Amino acid sequence: MSLLVVGLSHRSAPVSVLERASLSADAKAKLLHDTLAAEPAAEAAVLATCNRIELYADVDKFHAGVAELSTLLAQHSGVALEELTPYLYVHYEDRAVHHLFSVACGLDSMVVGEGQILGQIKDALALGQELHTAGRLINDLFQQALRVGKRAHSETGIDRAGQSLVTFGLEQLAVHLPVEEWAAGKRALVIGAGSMSSLAAATLARVGVAEVVVANRTAERAERLAEILVASGTGVAARAVPMAAVAGELGRVDVVVSCTGATGLVLTGDDVADALAGAGGMDPAGLSPTPPLPGTGAAPRASAQGVADGFAAARAGAPAAGTGGALADVPQAAVGGVDAEVVARLAALAEAGRRIADAGAVRTITAPAAVEGDGCPVGPDAPVALAGDGRSALAGVDAGSLELHGAWADQGEAAAQRQPRRAARSQADGAVPVRLALLDLAMPRDIDAAVHRIPGVRLVDIESLAEASADAPMAADVDAVRGIVAGEVAAFGAAQRAAHITPTVVALRAMAAEVVAMEVARLDGRVPDLDERQRAEVTQTVRRVVDKLLHAPTVRVKQLASEPGGAGYAEALRELFDLDPQTVASVSRADAADPKNDDPGRAS
Repeated sequence: MSLLVVGLSHRSAPVSVLERASLSADAKAKLLHDTLAAEPAAEAAVLATCNRIELYADVDKFHAGVAELSTLLAQHSGVALEELTPYLYVHYEDRAVHHLFSVACGLDSMVVGEGQILGQIKDALALGQELHTAGRLINDLFQQALRVGKRAHSETGIDRAGQSLVTFGLEQLAVHLPVEEWAAGKRALVIGAGSMSSLAAATLARVGVAEVVVANRTAERAERLAEILVASGTGVAARAVPMAAVAGELGRVDVVVSCTGATGLVLTGDDVADALAGAGGMDPAGLSPTPPLPGTGAAPRASAQGVADGFAAARAGAPAAGTGGALADVPQAAVGGVDAEVVARLAALAEAGRRIADAGAVRTITAPAAVEGDGCPVGPDAPVALAGDGRSALAGVDAGSLELHGAWADQGEAAAQRQPRRAARSQADGAVPVRLALLDLAMPRDIDAAVHRIPGVRLVDIESLAEASADAPMAADVDAVRGIVAGEVAAFGAAQRAAHITPTVVALRAMAAEVVAMEVARLDGRVPDLDERQRAEVTQTVRRVVDKLLHAPTVRVKQLASEPGGAGYAEALRELFDLDPQTVASVSRADAADPKNDDPGRAS
C-alpha cells in the first residue's frame, strides 16, 4: 500500500486561501483525470468541502508523488504553487488512513462531531467510481472510512459534543441556577447562522427563552434560522436582523451567543459598554460596591456610561467624563473597578487588533484585577472548539431542518484558521447583578475579553470552557472516537497487507491445480481401464494431498503478511515456488477489475 494524501484545510490555511483554492465540479473531474495521467499515481479521489481540499492517490514513489500532487492541486485550484505550498500537509500510508478516518468521524472538522462530512466522503467516492479513478485501494479506504464514521456516531456521543458545549456554556452563565430557571423569559441574541449558531439558537429555544434574535452577514440565512425556530414548537419568538443592527439589539437583550467565522472581533468593549449605557439598564445604585482603593478607604463606582467613556479616554490618554475625575485624581484609579492603566492597555490592544488571553470560565467584575499576559498555545489534541449537531438532544426542535440549515449556512461561512490559547480558570461569583450574559463559542474569539470588566457583564468563552470541561462527557467521547480510529487504522493496514499477498497465493493454487490435472491425465494414459468412479476417487485423493500441503503455508503467509513489514513474504513465495510474475500480475488485474468494486451501493 502506498497511499498518499496532499491537502489543505481550515487547520492549515487561512480562509482567504481556502476560498481561492475551492474546486468546481468540473475542476474536480479534471483534477482526477490529470492525477491518473501523472506517472506516480495509479488511482485517486478528491475530497473538497468548504473547509478542506484533499487529493488521495495510490502512488509508487513518495517524493515524486508529493511533487506531482502538489503541482496538480495548484494548477486546478488557481493558486500559485509557491503560495499554496506553506499551507499544504502530507500524510503517507498508515498516517493517511488515520487522517481520513479522523475526518470521517468529525474529529478534524471545524465543528467536532458534525455528520455532514460523511455525505461529502460518500460523494467523493461516488465521483471516483463514476470517473473510474477509484481502484481497489481507494474503494476500500473510503468505504471503510464511511463505516468508521458511522460506528463513531453510533457507539459514542461525539455528535452530542456541540450540544454538550452549548449547554455547558449556558450552565456557566447561570452559575448556581438550573439553566431552564435562569433562561426563562429572557431575550437572546444569536450572532451567526452556521451549524454551531443554529445549535445554540435551538438550545436557547428549548431551555425557555422568550425571544431569539438572529444576526448574520447573509440575511437569507438568518431569516431561515428564525423560521425554523418559530416552527420548532417551543413557543419561542424569533426574528432576523442584519449585522448592522447588532449594536441596537445589545441594549434590549439579556443573553448573547456568538459563533462566527470572523477573523476579528465582532463585539468590542466599547460596543457592549455603549449598548448598556444607551439602554439605561445599568443603575449604579443597584450594584454592589467594589473594594476600596488602596489608601483611600473609598469605593468608587462608575456607571456603564462611565466605563464607555473610560475606554475612549484611555485611548485618548485623557480623563473620562462621568468617572468622577477618578482618572485625573488617582494614579491607580479605577473605571468601574478597573485600573486606568489596564483600561488603556486593553484599548491599545483593541486598536491594534490584537487579542489577550484572559482568565475565567465565569467573568464578573467584583474587584480590580491584573490582566494576564498571553497564554501558551494549546496543542492540537486539546478539546477546544468542540461542537456537533446534537440532534438527539434537541427535544421539540425540527432537528432535520436545523441540520440542513446549518450545513447550508456553513457552505458560505468558511471560517478562518483557529489557533486557541489556554486561559486560566476562575470561579468569581460576585455580588454584582448580571445585566448582560455573553457566551462566545468562536475561536478566535468574537467578543473582546475586556468586556468582562464592565460591571454587570458576565463572559464565558471557548478557551475557559475547554479547561473547565476537561473531564466533561464530550472529552470522553472524543477520546473514545480516537480509540475507535486507532483500532480501525490497524485493522485496515493488516487487511491491505494481507490482500497484497492474495494474488500470489491464488497463483500458487492455480499452479498446483494445473499440476494435479496434468498428473491425472498422465494416469489416464497409463491406466486406461479405470472406471469413472475410480478415476474420480484418485483425482480427489491427489487434490486433497496438494490442498493439505499448501494449506498451512498459505494461511501462515497471510498472517505474516498482515503484520508490519510483511510485504516481503509475497516475493519469497514467488521465489520459492518459481511462480510466473505475469500470472500473479494477471490475477491482480482481474481482482482489481472486480465489478463489485465499482458498485456505488457499497458506499452507503
